[in-house]
Amino acid sequence: MGALDGRVAIITGAGRGLGREHALLFAAEGAKVVVNDLGGGPDGAGDDHSAAEQVVEEIRSFGGTAVANADDCADFDAAGRLVASTIEELGDLHIVVNNAGILRDRKLVNMSESEWDDVVRVHLKGHFAPMHHAGRYWRERSKAGAEVRASVINTSSTSGLIGNVGQTNYGAAKAGIGALTVIAAMELAEYGVRVNAVSPAARTRLTEQTPGLGDIVAAPEDPAFFDVWDPANVSPLVAWLATAGCTATGQVLFSQGGSVRIMHGWRFGKSLEQDERWTIDALQEQLTPLLG
Repeated sequence: MGALDGRVAIITGAGRGLGREHALLFAAEGAKVVVNDLGGGPDGAGDDHSAAEQVVEEIRSFGGTAVANADDCADFDAAGRLVASTIEELGDLHIVVNNAGILRDRKLVNMSESEWDDVVRVHLKGHFAPMHHAGRYWRERSKAGAEVRASVINTSSTSGLIGNVGQTNYGAAKAGIGALTVIAAMELAEYGVRVNAVSPAARTRLTEQTPGLGDIVAAPEDPAFFDVWDPANVSPLVAWLATAGCTATGQVLFSQGGSVRIMHGWRFGKSLEQDERWTIDALQEQLTPLLG
């Protein structure tokens, strides 16, 4: 018996890297998997549908069930087709793993409008659109009296949750995904849907191009050493969040190697209080020390 027996999952960006590892583990645990990937480069250019097809072949080689899909998850109508075709071909939908992403790193003052728009579109809209269409399906199922035990797992990043130079576009999108996760968890709970996010630290085509990470993420030369950057290390957490019995929702969890950490977002800290309007001089005197 697999942990995901009988469940149907869409995994975006599943042709390579983290998505590929998620798809392989999900299928090994009994899920039927839709391997969604346009097959573009790390910057989103081009398309090579063979990437998704190769993952499907790997899954089928060990007896798993998978289909390839090349719909653009950041295109609203295409995301609708992705959800609809999954339900039509595989009979249901229980899990959406939003993982697709691209990089176009550049410092703020050098970044072009298209570099901003394209990265925010793929990451943030590419999470919203599949969630929207899947959420509508689960809402209708719930209203019809069905027991829905669905799960969405989004992909955030410390670049957005903590910050990283040269990634204002990517970081802003990933921070937005954190907020999207928390709010969607609140909204979809009444339909039996849980929404969480992972913030992975792993070796992928994207992290190999991330400023300051290129050399660090390399695999250890000695195979006896635990490869903390292996993307497969993240997949068990994603699979656990996707299980029918998991109760976690509204969480953002960091994962690297054998480490899982609960991330906490913006919270109220130290404060100044008085019963009248503040003056600029008073703020300079009293707020500056609090800010360190």
